[in-house]
Amino acid sequence: MSPPATSESYFQNVLEKRARSDELAAPLLGNELNRRLNYLSPAQIRLVADAYEYAEKAHTGQQRRTGHSYITHPLAVANILASFKLDPETICAALLHDVLEDTNVNKSSLAGAFGERIADIVDGVSKLSHLVDSHAEAQALNFYKMTLSMSRDIRVILVKLADRLHNMRTIGVMSRDSRKRIARETMDLFVPLANRLGIYVIKQELERLSFEAIYPLRSDRLDRLVKRVRKKDKDRIKSVHQKLESGFREAGINARIDYVETELYSIYRSLRDHEETFDAFMDTLIYRVVVDSTDDCYRALGLAHSLYKPKVRAFRDYISIPKLNGYQSLHVMLVGPGAKSIKLLIRTSNMDEVANYGLIAGWIKQSEEDSDEDSQTLATSDVREWISNLLNLQDRGDAVQFIENLKTDLFPDEVYVFTPQGDILALPVGSCAVDFAYSVHTDVGNQCVACRIDGQVAPLSSILESGQTVSIVRAAAAHPDPMWLNFVQTAKARSAIRDRLRSRGEEESIVLGKNLLNRSLANANTSLEQLDFRRLRKVFREFNVRKRNEMFEEVGRGNLLAYQVAQRLLEEDIADHDTSNIEHGAPIYVQGGQNMGVRYGRCCGPVPGDDIIGHISQGEGLVVHRAQCGNMKSVEAKHTIMPVSWTDNPEGEFVTRLRVDIEPHLGILASLAQDVNALGAGISMLDVTERTPQLSSVQMDVGVRSLKHLRRIIRSLDARTDTSSVQRLTH
Repeated sequence: MSPPATSESYFQNVLEKRARSDELAAPLLGNELNRRLNYLSPAQIRLVADAYEYAEKAHTGQQRRTGHSYITHPLAVANILASFKLDPETICAALLHDVLEDTNVNKSSLAGAFGERIADIVDGVSKLSHLVDSHAEAQALNFYKMTLSMSRDIRVILVKLADRLHNMRTIGVMSRDSRKRIARETMDLFVPLANRLGIYVIKQELERLSFEAIYPLRSDRLDRLVKRVRKKDKDRIKSVHQKLESGFREAGINARIDYVETELYSIYRSLRDHEETFDAFMDTLIYRVVVDSTDDCYRALGLAHSLYKPKVRAFRDYISIPKLNGYQSLHVMLVGPGAKSIKLLIRTSNMDEVANYGLIAGWIKQSEEDSDEDSQTLATSDVREWISNLLNLQDRGDAVQFIENLKTDLFPDEVYVFTPQGDILALPVGSCAVDFAYSVHTDVGNQCVACRIDGQVAPLSSILESGQTVSIVRAAAAHPDPMWLNFVQTAKARSAIRDRLRSRGEEESIVLGKNLLNRSLANANTSLEQLDFRRLRKVFREFNVRKRNEMFEEVGRGNLLAYQVAQRLLEEDIADHDTSNIEHGAPIYVQGGQNMGVRYGRCCGPVPGDDIIGHISQGEGLVVHRAQCGNMKSVEAKHTIMPVSWTDNPEGEFVTRLRVDIEPHLGILASLAQDVNALGAGISMLDVTERTPQLSSVQMDVGVRSLKHLRRIIRSLDARTDTSSVQRLTH
């Protein structure tokens, strides 16, 4: 006896029945393909027909899980791309996209039959067949393969998107676990990728199908609820539509007005993330207004304000400042009948085409003009630049970080800020002045030391808002601070900072190693310059290094102790060397910033003005601590501790930790951050612990210039009426 059907099993049956239907599984027969290609020349149609015959022969005897002949899948993929009027090479590649992976055909024979370009596209798609692996390293490598394929020919990812779209349409024949895994992979990668390329029609359908596959019950219930509410709104939707049409007609503006239904997954995501209530969503009616010209867009905006009262601060001009994927429209919110909201998306017909088809809108337009032009030239320069930047994100040392960088870059919300010259830069929400600097140029980011936001000096960690003008102060000798990695948002900035720190790390460790060795050798009245390194290869072998700079670097990183290396160098170079104690010597001077292989102890957060000592820590080099740091008192190897001093003018921002005991109230963190920022200090961490109902402890990492600067901040916080005490922490 079979178990009773559950809601999950019911929807599984619905999805499977739909997947097996001819309408989805086999929407096109081979003899029907030509009528979809009426935008191509007869010679190009013959090429596509040859590709179909080749694929059909190669897949002979193969079947899909839907029960249909396998050739129906390549035909369906070709049908999707033909609906966008893509070039004949792309259509051929769609028909052939599985022959390398699923048949005995190899790339060389495919290239002999259809040319290198088609073979390259098919090969690129085949390499993307198993994009996501459970292991982070393999996943990063696969993401990188995808990006590399896109950089060579953007049509690879277009065929892959169409392939994934048809597979999602027929996903109901997969097992429950496979269905959810593939749907999540689609939601995580292919949906944001389609969005970044501006191909909204594919993005929207992939998102809907993935939502249905992952949460079939939620999708069904939400769909029924939306339809029930909208049925009651039928008259209101029609009334607003008629008023808009009448107003535009009387104003002499030619406009096509369409009601836009809100996507189910957008509603679900906002409800899940508590961004908006269901009632707020359903109280908003969305209309797309398509006019003839850009001037008409702004005329339409003025007319809309005369028909309905505009909402305050609810206007976005994506025409003057397009989104990263090329999207352009005017977004305006109006107060409609019964205080309900009306949202208008105002754009031209060309903008509407780009909004729906993004990158491939060029192919659609091209097919009406000259279908012989090389298709690869259609990829816009900004998309090519984006792909190039993605390639630069490959971080050999951290696969997980690379994946997070890529996801951040694929699907950002945006702020728009101005350069001092008036140019507009789009950055992800949460970006800071350092992100801005790296978006201008890598050298600007590497050399930035300060910034001005709207003419006022501000911390580099300041979060930017749309409309601000940002100016970067540079210094040729400056370099990135590792602390920047705690607050930058863009993948480009994060990658560039890591690259620069990596390259500097070796140089700085070598310089520090030389200084430490010279400090020890000075007690024997000699220096590195006076040693004959040609006779010291035996010492190199003892310390497992091949050359001088490797030895200096190991000393600078703390992997070799300077006094021990100095002792052996003296023994080999000078037979009767002075055996006086060379463990001690003059202090090392600290300039500030994370340079010269110097790090600063997070346990105590030393700042210029503090009494300090140094500790040679294995793998880290010289770490500077406050003299009273408890960790230094417990160090058993006293020879690893050495005197250090600040130079006369230390530079940079130094992070130390404060604890503020304060009465809890609404907005406590924002209030404290505002006070600290007002004194020119940055905050990289805030944490609240409730000690009693009447007292909370706030720990914060503040970036200051000196001990004097820190004391000003402490006095300011201590002067607050809600503050009980302010302490500087030392672990």
